[in-house]
Amino acid sequence: MSSVSLSWLNRHADLRAALRGLRSKENEDAVSLVKSLAKFDMDFVQINFLDQIWSDISQSKQAEPDGLVAIRLAVLGSSTISHLLPSIRVGGLRHGFNIKTCEGDYGSYQQDLYNSESAVRKFNPDVVLFVLDSHHILKLAAGDASLAVASFVNIWSHVTHVMKAIVLQNCALPVFPNVIGENESRYGASSSLLLTQINQALRAAADLEAGVHLVSLDSHVAQQGLSFWYSPAVWHRAKQEISLRAAPFFGDIIARLIGACLGRSYKVLVLDLDNTLWGGVIGDDGLSGIIMGPGSSEGEGFLEFQRYVLELSDRGIILAVCSKNDDAVAREVFKSHPEILLRLDRIACFVANWEDKATNIRRIARELNVGLDAIVFVDDNPYERELVRVELPMVAVPEIPTDIADVPFCLAQAGYFEAVNISDEDRIRTRQYQENRLRQAHREAATDMESYLRGLDMHVLWSPFRSIDLPRIVQLVNKTNQFNVSALRLDDIGAQNFLTSQSLFGLYFRLSDKMGDNGIISVVTGRIEGDHILTLDRWLMSCRVLGRKVENTVMDVVAEVARSRGILTIAAEYIPTSRNSMVSDLYDRLSFSCVCRQEDGHARYVLDLSHYVSKTEFTKIERMSS
Repeated sequence: MSSVSLSWLNRHADLRAALRGLRSKENEDAVSLVKSLAKFDMDFVQINFLDQIWSDISQSKQAEPDGLVAIRLAVLGSSTISHLLPSIRVGGLRHGFNIKTCEGDYGSYQQDLYNSESAVRKFNPDVVLFVLDSHHILKLAAGDASLAVASFVNIWSHVTHVMKAIVLQNCALPVFPNVIGENESRYGASSSLLLTQINQALRAAADLEAGVHLVSLDSHVAQQGLSFWYSPAVWHRAKQEISLRAAPFFGDIIARLIGACLGRSYKVLVLDLDNTLWGGVIGDDGLSGIIMGPGSSEGEGFLEFQRYVLELSDRGIILAVCSKNDDAVAREVFKSHPEILLRLDRIACFVANWEDKATNIRRIARELNVGLDAIVFVDDNPYERELVRVELPMVAVPEIPTDIADVPFCLAQAGYFEAVNISDEDRIRTRQYQENRLRQAHREAATDMESYLRGLDMHVLWSPFRSIDLPRIVQLVNKTNQFNVSALRLDDIGAQNFLTSQSLFGLYFRLSDKMGDNGIISVVTGRIEGDHILTLDRWLMSCRVLGRKVENTVMDVVAEVARSRGILTIAAEYIPTSRNSMVSDLYDRLSFSCVCRQEDGHARYVLDLSHYVSKTEFTKIERMSS
């Protein structure tokens, strides 16, 4: 079976031998190797083999494998869907998840949902995926798209409100042929037209439901063709709508969507220059000799790629340059070439020198204060790609087509930058990173830290959770690892609960200064328990504002809001992870008393609010207007 669906992944030199060799590895070595092999291009058979090995390993382990987030996924369908589950699980490994699946009974998805004793309900899923075939969807509609959508909305509501899970709902595959042809929209009895109307109505309905996100199979069909996804003969023989050939791609879609729901998509695009943003080598060919712009198909292809990169920037992806070049020569293209679309003001970090690219990508990550696992690196040179893969396996390095005109479609198919919502803050992220670098320059020029902080003119704005900012709150909670006392994550449904529950405590904070608006920078959550106690379970803060003593101001606000709600005592705990040691003494510094500290560093604290003294030094505090 040909492997075409994961074409952005590189091919293993001898994948068959590597898979066979897994059987002989020790358990810990095997975990690392399985995670590594999941990042290679594989067909349906190879994915199933890897999934079986992973199942054996998982059953033999006592705890969750390091570096993977556990997700419980219920997959409910109206036809044969068992063949999709291995690809979903391996797709999860590729994206940093250990996805445990529960498949509903064939065609019994409603019974599985509404019966509290069903295996699906007892599984207590974090996410419920509906894979409903187009023949079934057509029956639900009974000639009226709104009837099908009403049925969907009912089950979505049950999943989000009763089961407290996220919903992933597939759009209908366009499996029915046109009846009158190019003007099918003029024939009201057309099955093909009705499915199109259902998909349009599904999109409108999902936009109104918190925690509901679509799997746009119809859009993928438009790109890849129906024959990649569906075979009428196989449907009638096995009631299997999504083909074996498409299963690996489908599994990756689901894993990346789960990642997007948890705010774990990539957020930085690092670009090579020569033969990536333009044709030729600027150092050899000069400004007039490089290929870029109208007049040739190749030059127009480079402009089309730049146009796509700008669209990614517009929606919040941070752009950086990593090039083996003389810095001044490389920058001159962005300043002076008449055809270039991508300008320096869109690039948050520009690194051009003669060091190896793995070293420079590490430098970019430090300057932008992001993890290496947030970076996608695009380079036309196979040598450079492989070097970065070997040295920095956490960085995503796609196998891009040789023709630059095909690269935007490659990156889109790979789904590195998958998102379920785009906030206003996403759209200004490049500006925020540039402003942060300006702050750093001022800090380095300042004679002492106190003068620097006072000179920033910082304003902290705070608010209880509000629906308008929930997407960004969820995103920050799930992406922040260093200043994060517990690493407890949050999904759309959990965030919505803070809007209505009197026992839940949730605040978020923005920070602005004379350089600009840093956006939402901190989130604190907890629950109010008997005897006037607030127990904090999350406290996290963006790395962009570390070192400014903003945590003191956040604590002051938490204390004041808690007092206003009759709280006498705040309890909290620090749960150590591999990346949050910087906050191991946070509560000690903020006057909490440690009541228990375990050998692994896990500690519990209490604070008597009657003795708490304000710690704000350098910021002004203001509540956000509603």
